[in-house]
Amino acid sequence: MDNNTTTKDKTERHRADTAKDLRTEGKDVGKEVEKIFQRLNLEVKRNKLRASDVLQITANSLQSHGSCTEEELVNMFLQKLLMMNYKARSISVTKHHKQKQQKAQQPSASNVDAFSALFGKTSTSYTRQSNTDPIHPMDVQMAVFHCADGFLKQMMVTKLSQCRYALPLLVPDIFRDQIEFPLWTFREINQSWKIINKNNKDIISQIQLIYKAETPMVFFFRFGSVSSSKSELMNKLINEKHDTFFHRNCPGSSRTRVLMDGVVEIAWFCPSGTYDDKFTERVAFCNLHGDAGHHDEQMHIMTKMASVKVAVLPQLDRNDKSAEKIQKLYEDRKPLICLLPDDDSPYTEVGIGKYKIGLKGRGQADISKDLREAITDSLSFPSSESPSTFRLENVAKHTDIRVDQEYVDDCRIGRERAQEMVKLLEKKDLTKIKELFLPCQGKLWHQWCQKNKELHRPQGDDPEMEISKKKTEMVKVRELQHKSDISKFIHLFVEQMNSGAANESKFFLKWLRILLDEYTSVDLSRLRHEYDEKWSNIKLKDNLDKIETLNLELVELSKKLQAAAFGLEHILREIGQIYESCSSMKKNKKDLKIDYRSLPGLAAEMMISGFPLELMDGDAGHVPQDWVPAVLGELIWKLGDQRVFVLSILGIQSSGKSTMLNAMFGLQFAVSSGRCTRGAFMQLVKVSDEMKKQMNFDYILVVDTEGLRSQELAGTSTRHHDNELATFVIGLGNLTLINIYGENPTEMQDILQIVVQAFMRMKEVRLSPSCVFVHQNVSDVTAEKNTMEARRNLQKTLDKMTKLAAEDEVCNAECFSDVIQFDVQKDVKYFAQLWEGSPPMAPPNPSYCENVQDLKKTIISCVSKSKGMMLTHIKDHIQNLWNALLNERFVFSFKNALEITTYRKLETEYSKWTWSLRKAMLEIENRLQNKIQNGAINAVEERDLQEKLNVKSTEVKKCMSEFFEKDSKDNILIQWKHSFEIKISHIQENIVRETKSKLNEVLQQRDLKKKIDAQRTQNENALLEKAKDLALTLKHQANNETILQREFDSFWEKCVDEIKKDTPQGTDLDILKDTIEVLGDANESFTDPSMKNKGCNIFMMSDYSEYVQTQKQKRSLTNPLGHIYSLSKDDHTQIKTLISDTAEEATKNIKSKNIAKMGYNKSYIQELSGLIKAKLTDYEERQKEKYVFKKHFFSDLVLAILHTVKTIIMGEDNIFKRANDPVQYFARKRREYYSIFQKYCQGATSATIIGEIICNKLKEPIEQSVYKKTARDVADEIKANCESLSGNRSNLEKRILKTLAEKKDFGAYQTYIHNPKSHFQSFIREEVKQYITDHFNTSVRPKMSDDLKQKEKRIIEAVNRATEEANKHHGDADLWLKTFTEKLSDVLEFSENDLKGVSRDDVDVNHLKEVMIKEIPSIISDIGKKFSTESFPSKLDYKDRPDEILIEHLCKCCWVQCPFCKAICTNTAEDHDPQPHSVPFHRINGLNGWHYRGTEDLCAGFCTTLVSSNLSFYPSYDSKKSIKYKDYKTAGGDYAKWSITSDFTQLSYWKWVVCRFQKDLENYHKLKFQGHGEIPSEWRRHTKLDAIESLDKYI
Repeated sequence: MDNNTTTKDKTERHRADTAKDLRTEGKDVGKEVEKIFQRLNLEVKRNKLRASDVLQITANSLQSHGSCTEEELVNMFLQKLLMMNYKARSISVTKHHKQKQQKAQQPSASNVDAFSALFGKTSTSYTRQSNTDPIHPMDVQMAVFHCADGFLKQMMVTKLSQCRYALPLLVPDIFRDQIEFPLWTFREINQSWKIINKNNKDIISQIQLIYKAETPMVFFFRFGSVSSSKSELMNKLINEKHDTFFHRNCPGSSRTRVLMDGVVEIAWFCPSGTYDDKFTERVAFCNLHGDAGHHDEQMHIMTKMASVKVAVLPQLDRNDKSAEKIQKLYEDRKPLICLLPDDDSPYTEVGIGKYKIGLKGRGQADISKDLREAITDSLSFPSSESPSTFRLENVAKHTDIRVDQEYVDDCRIGRERAQEMVKLLEKKDLTKIKELFLPCQGKLWHQWCQKNKELHRPQGDDPEMEISKKKTEMVKVRELQHKSDISKFIHLFVEQMNSGAANESKFFLKWLRILLDEYTSVDLSRLRHEYDEKWSNIKLKDNLDKIETLNLELVELSKKLQAAAFGLEHILREIGQIYESCSSMKKNKKDLKIDYRSLPGLAAEMMISGFPLELMDGDAGHVPQDWVPAVLGELIWKLGDQRVFVLSILGIQSSGKSTMLNAMFGLQFAVSSGRCTRGAFMQLVKVSDEMKKQMNFDYILVVDTEGLRSQELAGTSTRHHDNELATFVIGLGNLTLINIYGENPTEMQDILQIVVQAFMRMKEVRLSPSCVFVHQNVSDVTAEKNTMEARRNLQKTLDKMTKLAAEDEVCNAECFSDVIQFDVQKDVKYFAQLWEGSPPMAPPNPSYCENVQDLKKTIISCVSKSKGMMLTHIKDHIQNLWNALLNERFVFSFKNALEITTYRKLETEYSKWTWSLRKAMLEIENRLQNKIQNGAINAVEERDLQEKLNVKSTEVKKCMSEFFEKDSKDNILIQWKHSFEIKISHIQENIVRETKSKLNEVLQQRDLKKKIDAQRTQNENALLEKAKDLALTLKHQANNETILQREFDSFWEKCVDEIKKDTPQGTDLDILKDTIEVLGDANESFTDPSMKNKGCNIFMMSDYSEYVQTQKQKRSLTNPLGHIYSLSKDDHTQIKTLISDTAEEATKNIKSKNIAKMGYNKSYIQELSGLIKAKLTDYEERQKEKYVFKKHFFSDLVLAILHTVKTIIMGEDNIFKRANDPVQYFARKRREYYSIFQKYCQGATSATIIGEIICNKLKEPIEQSVYKKTARDVADEIKANCESLSGNRSNLEKRILKTLAEKKDFGAYQTYIHNPKSHFQSFIREEVKQYITDHFNTSVRPKMSDDLKQKEKRIIEAVNRATEEANKHHGDADLWLKTFTEKLSDVLEFSENDLKGVSRDDVDVNHLKEVMIKEIPSIISDIGKKFSTESFPSKLDYKDRPDEILIEHLCKCCWVQCPFCKAICTNTAEDHDPQPHSVPFHRINGLNGWHYRGTEDLCAGFCTTLVSSNLSFYPSYDSKKSIKYKDYKTAGGDYAKWSITSDFTQLSYWKWVVCRFQKDLENYHKLKFQGHGEIPSEWRRHTKLDAIESLDKYI
């Protein structure tokens, strides 16, 4: 057996013995640990604290004071640590009330002997017990560490490193009997330092990931209890001004420390490149806490890896249990330095590589000097057993410890997957790596971006062809992107993100970022160093030629730096481009293994997990307009449409923007590896549930940006780029932080001018973001005098820059306050320097951290007062903002886009408000109609209707007010507030007026029907009396059904014959005869019988010349001879529209007459004739200078229209006759009368008979009421749930266009283009019909059943109430019936008159009640059985049908069409003067027949493109002078009433329509798409799917 084996066995035995000794002690320690956790309000449970929870905005995260209760210690510690505030270890604890009271219980000083009190033994009753000792700060840190998940641990250690604190290296696991090495937690730490080049004395800056560092390591430990603090000695050695290692004399230290025993901490000394450095190279220092004699595992590992061992020893004798261990350490060949607190020996070398230093009676400076000298000598000591360097990763090679990244499965798997990816990059040129592995985002993407910018600024005389050319080129780029192979690198990334669990994917992303940083850091550092050298040389050179050469080299280096940067953002950028190319091609790439549409979901998951998403590509200077909205769309799908506050930041490069944001919110914006932010990134910060109510937000979206005047863009950077970035970021943010670094007035002036100009643009487009200026690196932020002067100077500069910017933007502003609400006292923050001393050993400045916390509070205060945006609005806002920036006229373009979006939202709300009013009035109308029919009301006044509507009106006004005041776009909305208030007022007046008119018609109809109803009632009563008399003679035969039936049949036939004799015979309708008579009465006679048929074809004609008498034109410069006017194609189209509009109005008029209830009257034809005459007269008045109609046009049009409505009149009149013809009526009632007859025969009481009569008479009113109520409810449901009919008019039109595309019916398109209102109405009817059919069993029938139950309930209540009243007043059946009908007067059309003449003698009202309650359920059941899709529309009057209710609501809007393309004005009010007509998206003019004069070439241009060109048009057929499209308003007339804005966002839809129906359009217009109007080739690429998708995208 060799010596090594023996030594190993002894070591193992000793460990076992030590463990045995500690088990007994461990029980007590375990209790202490549990007690600590309880006091900290922590559960003794692993991974209980999660990083995602800690990073939320909570009430605790806003606390800045340095004290708290023990329960709040954990939160306070974490919040301070995340802000890099090293005072996280010195938080004072607020004592509880009871503890404060203890002082009062001490004995009086006058009663105690001073000597006894001071030097005697203290009574235990006055001794502070251990359980009341404050919690040791390091116990707080380690308790959090033990309970934290892997991500929080890593974040903690990274922040501890930034605070220049020692980091946990070996940690005894309190949950297991093991030692843990948390290697994972070191993975994100970077270390920077400077050294002096020994050859040329130059200072060399270096940066390295800490886990890759190879340095000497000095290991400190102690045996037993010593009087000197080992940690304090180490601090003086490393950094005299900062407590890197916590020691007994630190603030907050206590005598009890539970969780640090056995912990090994590590810290590095990093030189600053000065001659004052303690050491010339980096050195690692490790510190074992506790008695080394009790921690053999730690001693074994650390002594083996140490370059130098430093032992702090008490006075020991040879028999001490530690003597043997000290002997072995001394015998070891590695240098050993022994520090002796009880010895006053000077620094002495006691052997080769062995030193002792006495500490007793010596000053700290002398000790540190001797110790530093001993360490320096030891590090130069040659030893084969002493490793020259220490590397963190080598600790993991020891088998006796558990390495965190190995035993956590998700972490291990994530690392393996990341390593697999990074392995593919090995041995590749870093500057070529993106070209190899990320081909989609290089030249191809940059080309596409450039062409897209050119697309928005077309040149030349044919803008459509220019646009088509650019789009074709862009498609080719996308095709090349689509054809490019997906690298294995990207395949592996997508595979892992798509298959891994959430936690595993998060570890994978972290690992990938870590490994990529490791892979690129060396090359990036070298390139950055070369760049800095070149930049320094340029500033020193005077020779212009050399400067030019150096500038070119600088540009090349800048390109290399861009090419070498390789991080997660570039991988996501590539995936974004894969998505955009697939989206453009509408298909997957051939080697993409998942559906490309799932790619945005991966990025959304990353955002939710806390990773930033690239918003603007910094290399291309472009926003991916498909990718970013798609990711936000997935985010909305996963999180819901959350309310978000957008916080953005602007400032020069390397001014600490990202550092500040990371400190404030614990974010992950890149600040390391020599890489600065490029472009713009956004990251979500979650608001905790407790704070959501206070802040009224769910998330803060933080947008970090690249620096203005970026050096990396030297040679290519322009002011335009900075202006674009500033405008984008400020336009996106609700609040923008303007970060100013240092006090260079030139730099400040440049930035402020850019910022002011951006804010001025926001003012012009009616956005009102806030801003806070953050002035960093200010020497003395506490000097009020200095800051006041600085504020005044800033205000002056801002005002000066405002005047300059106002000249550029042509805006009237004299000072910054004219542009934005700004208070120089509140909105300017001064920040202390980031570092407290000189880096790299200096910790962050606590004042800086407090400044950050103060700014955070300001931001949260601003958030609480802001309206923010919903995620859906942010998605649209980004697109609108970027599209406007691409346009030359940003303000005009963006203002237009903003106003369209905001107005569309307003229209949606307006639709809800007006529907709310209309729905309320429908209910009022129904109740009043019932009362009118029941005779309870004989007159209707507008004032009464208005009063009844006031409750809903007040509610609507309140909703309006809240919408205009609280919406995030209130600054834009305010311009329409007054007009919409007037609109609502007008719509309310109209609804009241219309309702009064309808109810007056009901009154008239009631009076007209009195005679018919009286005759029917007389017949009914006569029949009942005769049936009663017959029954009295047959009482003895009551049980003989055959005799009763025979006798009743004979009786019935006689009665009906008598009714027939008394009823005058009806005549068949002759509508044509009545029409001719009416025309004759109006002197519109005609003799040609063929006219009768000719008039019917008037709808099919396309040329109306024979009906028109053209006028001689007035003489003018353009028409000196006064030629006769010649009809144009436009004129024919207008006449055709007049005919269809008139026919539509006439049809509506006839339907409103309710002929089915009132019967036909010749006066209807007279009224219709008058309506048609009025329409023609009005039209002629507007056209009289050009032409008038010939006389027979009116008669032909009347005949044609009457021919179309004839079927409606005949059908409804037949219904009226069936309902009111006495013979038919009583035939339907035969069964009811036989039932009553039977009951009379059987001796039924009067109450039974009258009860049955009432029940029979209630059937029809109940049924009618249920159908009407259900129709209103169904209309309301359709308005809310039907995709096409909910929302605003634009949404309805979008659905119509989709349906047209699906049907591909050219005739339907022509109706839509030339007679849109008619098409809309037909579409609404079809949609309603389909909805009712689809939802009848699930929604319509249940509604009918529910209302039927409600009616049953109301009737029973009325029965009970009537019986109570009759009994109470000793009344008879008359009082009962009066009360009963009154209770139902507003529910059913049922009155006392319905029972007039029916005998009510001897009626027992209590028995009547029993009969009613028994019979009503069966009647209700019978009605319910008849519900069906067929009966639903047939049982309703025309005006009560759901489709007509919705048509009334949705079609009360503007129908004016664009004079160029016939697009319909989307304004929701018919009369919206003074607002001009407008539509978000115009059509191709050729659809309307526009063509080039003197040719057969149809126009193939969009209005919105043409108004930006230099092309001209002729306003009318006979115009002699052309007008430029951009000056279209000067044409006057209809042109002047339209607002058509320049916009290159063209709908694919109309391109597809023109290509799909080209031949049909050419045949219809008898013109061609040729020559000037040739269809651009790019249009033919658009498919039906593209067309439909463009509607979803833009409307």
